[in-house]
Amino acid sequence: MAKILIIDDDTDICQLLDRFLKRKGHDTSYVTSGKKALTYLKENEVDIVFCDFRLPDTDGKELLLSIKELNQKTQVIIITGYSDVKIAVDVIKNGAFDYITKPLLPEEVLMLVDRALDQKVAANQNTNYVDNNGDGKVEAIPNKRHVIADPKNLVVGKSKEAEKLHTQIKLVAPTNYSVIIYGESGTGKESVAYSIHTQSTRKDKPFIAVDCGSLTKELAGSELFGHEKGSFTGAMQTKIGQFELANGGTIFLDEIGNLTYDIQVSLLRVIQERKIRRIGSQKETNIDVRIIVAANEKLSEVTAKGKFREDLYHRFNEFSIDLPPLRDRNEDIMLFANFFLRNANAELNKNIEGFVPEVEKIFLDYNWPGNLREMNNIIKRAALLTSKDIITLETLPQEIIFQSKFNLIEDHKENTISSKDMPDLKSAALHAEYEKILEVLRKVNFNKSKAAQILNIDRKTLYNKMKTFNLLVNG
Repeated sequence: MAKILIIDDDTDICQLLDRFLKRKGHDTSYVTSGKKALTYLKENEVDIVFCDFRLPDTDGKELLLSIKELNQKTQVIIITGYSDVKIAVDVIKNGAFDYITKPLLPEEVLMLVDRALDQKVAANQNTNYVDNNGDGKVEAIPNKRHVIADPKNLVVGKSKEAEKLHTQIKLVAPTNYSVIIYGESGTGKESVAYSIHTQSTRKDKPFIAVDCGSLTKELAGSELFGHEKGSFTGAMQTKIGQFELANGGTIFLDEIGNLTYDIQVSLLRVIQERKIRRIGSQKETNIDVRIIVAANEKLSEVTAKGKFREDLYHRFNEFSIDLPPLRDRNEDIMLFANFFLRNANAELNKNIEGFVPEVEKIFLDYNWPGNLREMNNIIKRAALLTSKDIITLETLPQEIIFQSKFNLIEDHKENTISSKDMPDLKSAALHAEYEKILEVLRKVNFNKSKAAQILNIDRKTLYNKMKTFNLLVNG
């Protein structure tokens, strides 16, 4: 059973989700504003938060950071419309566990709750270190978070970009070089870092991944370097930091540009001296750790803006790898899709064979703003919903199908109405009407009833105009 808080200004959604999760045995509560949520969270410890991104008094990103300041271990799931996927991906890099799109599907909600609880258990195993014998020696509980599948299962791809990536990993892995991995959120930077680790001489030692985007200023030093019991308010027990846990192996620092200046100074000292000191301790511990970092913005540009220390940047910049977004790797799209489907089959104990041609075409046309993370979520959702042995259109979010339609319409634009070819007033009016209808259709994800309402015409009239303007792609 999990303690769950639902935050949404739509009371219908709150009540439906609250009743559903209660029936599944969870202890749930709901509030309708960010202010009420923070008041509740200050008085109650919560395992999972479902948080609508758009609230009347705040937004999901701001509220997420406040929740994480109160309790780093609380798993936050963002509720969003599919048109906000780029925003959802951004909040994930700031510490959200995952996102879920409206309309909320019961099976998807339960799957996310189970996954969030599993990760919370793993996180606890990574941060709970106790003096079991009373002799001052701290025992570290094994970290399941980093029991990762056989690296041979890593899908690199077959495109030119993929071949270049494979070559770079193979070249740098056996060295002790520090590596910077650049790429948009969701492009698989941690998978690349882990692949470098498993092909290095440190492969039998720990691989520790740290999401710097989710570290608050107050917690960053403790998380990275550890602390002694009683060293500050709330330090109820001794904690081993991530650098100490990674000793002999590799530490991966994701979203490195988010670290505060003070932590950057401490990090530079660790790299130079190869020693760490827990907060509240006078003792220094020697460490031997390979550092791999990741960022979605060039650190040279961040440094030029004065937001990142130049000396620290040069320490990291011994080798760099650029990960292209999924939209630029068309040859690899179905390779990744089938890989994620195999994983979904294993997780759900299903035997789905593949995708119908219409789904494959939509995957190839879609621009994947959330990259591999988004694709993985969509395929897991489709696999969960399907009762067939193949993924069909019915299991995809409607917005992806609509986006595919829009792409086709854009391709047809030059073959339909062009103002350059219409010098008279009537033709210009037709062109303006076409553009307005297309704008509204896109805004409402091709929902004809909503579009007709906004345009103040009946649905049949809209249908006829869409037919005239060749906007009825696939019906």
